[in-house]
Amino acid sequence: MITSIELGDFLSHSNTQLEFENGVTVFVGSNGAGKSSIIDAITFALFGQHTRKSNKGLIKRGAAQGFAKIRFTINDKQFEAVRKIDSKGTLAATFAEINGNERTEIAAGERKQFGESMTHEIEKVIGLDFEKLKIASIVQQGELNAIINAKPKEFKELLNAIIGIDRLDVASESMKTVNKEFREKIKQDVGYDDTHIEILMRDMQKYENEINEAKPKREQLNRIQEKLKNEVGQIRKKIEIDAPKIDKINQLESRKKELSAYAKEAIREIQREINENERKIRDCDGCFEHLGLKADLESKIQKVEDAIDNTVRKNQEMANQTISLKEKLSLASKLQIKDNKCPVCDSDVKKLNPFFQEEHLQQEITELQKMIKSKEEESSMYRQKRKEFLEKLQSARDAEATLRAHSINSKEDLVKIQSDTESKKQKIPLITKKNMTEMSEIDQHAKMIFDIIVKLEAETNGFDEQQFNDLKRSANEKQIDLSHVDQQIGAILEKISKGEQQIIVIRKAISELKVVKEYVTSLSEIQTNVFSRDGPVATSLRSWALNTISAKASEYLSLLNTKIQRVSLSEKARDISIACHSKSEVLELESLSGGEKVSVALALRLGMASLLGASNLNLMILDEPTTHLDVERKKSLVSVLSQLSDISNSESRMQFLIITHDAEIFEDSTVEQIYKFESSEQSSIVTAL
Repeated sequence: MITSIELGDFLSHSNTQLEFENGVTVFVGSNGAGKSSIIDAITFALFGQHTRKSNKGLIKRGAAQGFAKIRFTINDKQFEAVRKIDSKGTLAATFAEINGNERTEIAAGERKQFGESMTHEIEKVIGLDFEKLKIASIVQQGELNAIINAKPKEFKELLNAIIGIDRLDVASESMKTVNKEFREKIKQDVGYDDTHIEILMRDMQKYENEINEAKPKREQLNRIQEKLKNEVGQIRKKIEIDAPKIDKINQLESRKKELSAYAKEAIREIQREINENERKIRDCDGCFEHLGLKADLESKIQKVEDAIDNTVRKNQEMANQTISLKEKLSLASKLQIKDNKCPVCDSDVKKLNPFFQEEHLQQEITELQKMIKSKEEESSMYRQKRKEFLEKLQSARDAEATLRAHSINSKEDLVKIQSDTESKKQKIPLITKKNMTEMSEIDQHAKMIFDIIVKLEAETNGFDEQQFNDLKRSANEKQIDLSHVDQQIGAILEKISKGEQQIIVIRKAISELKVVKEYVTSLSEIQTNVFSRDGPVATSLRSWALNTISAKASEYLSLLNTKIQRVSLSEKARDISIACHSKSEVLELESLSGGEKVSVALALRLGMASLLGASNLNLMILDEPTTHLDVERKKSLVSVLSQLSDISNSESRMQFLIITHDAEIFEDSTVEQIYKFESSEQSSIVTAL
């Protein structure tokens, strides 16, 4: 039972304190006077919950902070819950037990990370959480008769919410999650889950069929493999026998090429020697004749050189004489006798010396010039001779150098070279495949190669290389066929091995998954039978709840002076129906008066509250229960509410808080505890009537 409520700057209240007793307490006043704020104060102080948009909206306009404090008793113990909120949104809360002047704190704040929760402690004490309190103890505007006016299906959903069937839905979803996570874990561990058993059975059957089909193919391929191995082996033996012959054939061809190449090279060498000798012969042709003239030519050249020197000397002398005579001639032209007088000494001279006579000097000069010309011609003739002799001498020297270069010292050496050359020309064979015998006669090395060729020809006589190559090709083809067969056998063996391994894996998986399936089936049955809202457990819970509510509601109805003695709730299919019983008959809801309907609605509400365990708090709040009621129904409601005091004084000791703006309906009632709420500019004003 709530004993007091204190509001400080909370919503429209500046400083409001209310004291409560057992029975019915009525809050009257116009809309906006602050009556419904009491509900927000109760839920905020107890659970930190309210109907406003935000916590800051709880603070009275203009104030820095607000608070709600509530004191209540349960089982003769008194408790106090206080919650504060400031303009910054900071919350502060304490929950304590009050024993006289002593105050023992139970919890402070909502520090859930430290394992502290004031809300949780309050829930433990009163036995309700916020959602159940709303259902069990708070009847919002217009919802009083909603319980009997609701459609059967809606009534069932309300009942489900009351008894916590929604928790079964949560549990059912959790079971689904558990099932799913379990399957995922199994799939992660095994590779499959229980839904794959049939698929795995089909896969295992498929692998078994594949193995059964593969085994005969493997046997057939094994026979083909054995046959091919034998054939390849026989061919390989023949090839091993003939393989040396093909090698000797290759050697034979190589030796023939070697002999031919050697012969060609030898012939080229002989030809080179012949050419060299022929060049020597050509170079030395006539050299001995030229060489025999060398001494005579050297003597002749010396004589010609001497003659040339003599001629040059005489020419020089005559040239000097000519110069002298020309000088004398120049002087003679000046020495002319005149009057038989000497032009020099003026002595008498009858006749001049011929050496001073111009004519004589001129004649002498002419003679000398003729002689000089003759000597020049003679010198030219000697030079020509010298040139001819020098050329012949050079030829003799060249012949000597040529003979020396070719190491020929005598005509006999030259004759021997000519003889050797002719002999070598006779020994040059033709280079063809048919005249190897002739090539073998070139020298000893050629003879050795030829002997090897003869031996190889004897050893390979009768060998057919084409047949040998055909044999090798046949062996390769059969080896390829054998490789293909080996690959096919390998693929079949791998397929069989893989299939057998898969069968082992699948069998193990199926064995494990069958256990899993049993477990999952059990979980599914639990989910269906225990956690389904229409399963046996939920149905049993609803049946128990309906019986409990029916019994409690009937108890309350017996106290409300109506012709209805008993009310019973029953579930049919997916609906819940309400049956009202008088002493002699079953009454239809539509036939009840307004007051009777209110009585039934209140009785059912009280029965539900009792079911929810609301007896710890023993509180019911009716917010504007007269809303949307006509005058007759309002009077009926007042009649019922007037009896609530009697009910509250009974063993159930219920406490009722009724909020209404119709104050006049309580003027002739037996309700004594009434608070009047009025609004002012500053805050709500509450007065006890």
